[in-house]
Amino acid sequence: MDHPQTALSSSSFSRLNLIAPPPVLYLATLALGLLLQALWPAELSAGAVFLRLWGGGLILLGAALARWSFVTLNRAGTSGNPRADSTALVRSGPFALSRNPIYLAMTLLYLGVGLVANAAWVLALLPALLGLMNWGVIQREEAYLGDRFGQSYRDYLSQVRRWF
Repeated sequence: MDHPQTALSSSSFSRLNLIAPPPVLYLATLALGLLLQALWPAELSAGAVFLRLWGGGLILLGAALARWSFVTLNRAGTSGNPRADSTALVRSGPFALSRNPIYLAMTLLYLGVGLVANAAWVLALLPALLGLMNWGVIQREEAYLGDRFGQSYRDYLSQVRRWF
């Protein structure tokens, strides 16, 4: 496709019914994992230096991906806030590789912190967090975007993976 996004007028569309803002879900789960770690320590490995290096790398990668994603959205004239009306279907930059690069970035940041903290509880909670994100955020966003952008979004669904 020649056009990286499809723009629509900013007419009123129904708001998403997210269970919570995604950063809140990630931070709350991380806080719970760190609390459990403090109460019942469960290290991932005695080789914490190795884990900290990997974790630091994931944090840097996640931060870079988040920045790239928000810059791409900004250039397209739409918001990165999932509670705001989407004014463009962005298919360029990281959105050409993943339908959810911001959530992928938050997952990398979450994993990175878990590794740096050498906290098995943080990683143990990740599947529940991703399930909650899928049910309470991503499926709802996909329904909204399908209604908002129609066939363009359905084409995008078939061409770009949800995560990576």
